[in-house]
Amino acid sequence: MGFRVELRDTARLPRQSPGSGPTFHLGLIGGFSLRRDGEPIHLPISAQRLVAFLALSERPAMRSHVAGTFWPDVSEDRALANLRSVIWRLRGPGHEILVSDGGQLGLRRDVSVDMRNLSRTAFDILEARDAAPLAFESLTHAGELLPDWSDEWVLADRERYHQLRLHALERLCQQRAATGRYGLAVEACLAAVAAEPLRESAQRQLIEVYLSEGNRAAALRQYVSYQRVIREEVGVEPSREITDLVRELRLAGTARPA
Repeated sequence: MGFRVELRDTARLPRQSPGSGPTFHLGLIGGFSLRRDGEPIHLPISAQRLVAFLALSERPAMRSHVAGTFWPDVSEDRALANLRSVIWRLRGPGHEILVSDGGQLGLRRDVSVDMRNLSRTAFDILEARDAAPLAFESLTHAGELLPDWSDEWVLADRERYHQLRLHALERLCQQRAATGRYGLAVEACLAAVAAEPLRESAQRQLIEVYLSEGNRAAALRQYVSYQRVIREEVGVEPSREITDLVRELRLAGTARPA
């Protein structure tokens, strides 16, 4: 399936007038949440799955496709009936967030989705646009996409978002380090390392930042930590490229008198 930031095809669905109703925010990062004007809306898991599926779709989805994805082992009529039942549960008083047109189903255009917002931020960073402080903080502290869900249609989007965020964090690290903002560079690199400890490009950038700011002890500790992790998890040694960064520091440490 896969998400796309532009979501141009949502224009096929009826538009909602800005400011004409309540504000909805859908959270998919770190877990599912739905809020109306700041107040949580509690949905059954079947309704959560439908809302998340539509939020991750590139375009409005045909009802038959949604029904077939969620209930592949029953007849089409039964699957569509199940889908109608879930839609009915979503249409409670005050939280009408779905729109349909010509057999297509989608979210209202004015539903704010955190994954989409963070993805736009990541693309801006990768296109060399500087991130605002709030966007920087959101990206560095963001979690994974629906981490406790195992649905097949979630897995590809989770990995795609994960890789997008990692690349954006590494670019942030480069941007901050190039302008001498080493504290922010370290924060971005640490977020990337925390998300994927075996990612050598992030580990290498973090060590380079430590060295650039003159923090040689931190650089060596980071290398030793990475060396231990990659040995235990993969059974290999760090590459020569990253080892060369701290070669002199390691030699100096072994040359010290007992």
